[in-house]
Amino acid sequence: MNQPMKLSLEQEFNIRCFADKVQHMSHEQAQEFLLVLYEQMMIREKTFQELLKQEWRLDLGAVSG
Repeated sequence: MNQPMKLSLEQEFNIRCFADKVQHMSHEQAQEFLLVLYEQMMIREKTFQELLKQEWRLDLGAVSG
């Protein structure tokens, strides 16, 4: 993984649309939005961790005790 990942054209378009929306937000709206976005990122990360744990069967020690 020496090469950086490139976004698809659709993803780049979505980023541009997102940037346009953010430009029209007030400072308070942007702060609130960032907090919600950060919380969603943390939830997604935790979900991925749990899915990987189940897939790799890393939680078996807790079950078989």
